Amino acid sequence: MQLKDLILTFSQLGDFILDEKNTELLKQWSSASRNENAWFTEDNVKLALSNTAKYYLSKESLENFIAANHIETNISPKKVGIVMAGNIPVVGFHDLLCVVLSGNIALAKLSSSDSVLMRLLILKLYEINQELKELIQVADKLNIAEAMIATGSDNTAKHFEYYFAKVPHIIRKNRTSVAILTGEESRTELANLGNDIFQYFGLGCRNVSKLFVPKGYTFDKFYESIEYWSTIRIHHKYNNNYDYNKSVLLVNRIPHLDNGFLLLREDTALVSAISVCHFEYYDNETHLNQLIDGHKNKIQCIVSNEGRYENSFKFGEAQSPNLNDFADGVNTIQFLKQI
Repeated sequence: MQLKDLILTFSQLGDFILDEKNTELLKQWSSASRNENAWFTEDNVKLALSNTAKYYLSKESLENFIAANHIETNISPKKVGIVMAGNIPVVGFHDLLCVVLSGNIALAKLSSSDSVLMRLLILKLYEINQELKELIQVADKLNIAEAMIATGSDNTAKHFEYYFAKVPHIIRKNRTSVAILTGEESRTELANLGNDIFQYFGLGCRNVSKLFVPKGYTFDKFYESIEYWSTIRIHHKYNNNYDYNKSVLLVNRIPHLDNGFLLLREDTALVSAISVCHFEYYDNETHLNQLIDGHKNKIQCIVSNEGRYENSFKFGEAQSPNLNDFADGVNTIQFLKQI
């Protein structure tokens, strides 16, 4: 297919998602998806689809992405296997889009946690353009793949590296995101940071699980600013995690802060459990840079006030990446050009 046809097809999918006429149908998609994965609430599915449509599937975004990455029509397509994650809704869509735009054939192994919604999107693409049936194929086995893109945990990554050692591959491991606070943030800015922490229940690699705060920082204003997220405890799976993690901290007499739905614990580790956010004090900017550099291979993205820290996102924008915000900082298009 020509690039102009792919742009038209994918932008039509974006228009379909954003068209209010399709609200009830998308609610049905959400319901079916939630039956497969209880974490996929209607709000989370709506957010994921909306962000995908706005930041990935607009005609302008697609054209800019193709121009920025110098993508041309590929006359010798390769079969590229994609092992998709399922921690948040349609998280594997970016890889699928990159493979198809690069002129290759996507062999998509859907996550058991996100097979319903991804399959519905693929079927909608077929409906828009039948030619995509040749370019996007749902596959259980990837033994015919000539290249691989796989996303998983640190443990599964070891298996991926072994099984896919003989073909070009991108293997992604566990990552998480962090926030840098100065103590000068407004309540609105801290409220936006709450979105980075709680959207998708904190299950995404772009969710903030660690706060870097200046020495002497107090969390009263932070807790007051994120109070509007208190209803997150209504969700039974989140609430179960909160109760369990609170019990662990209490039984082990680990110092922590608690506002009834988010536990704050001083810890040097980046990754925190669901309903828990770690924090660490820094002395000055030099010390802060040292702390960040020590974890750079495990950080997916950084958020800071107005995006002031180098290469960071503004508070509230962690879950709104554009097409050029490649996972793990690895340019998927450049990889696909070289296979």
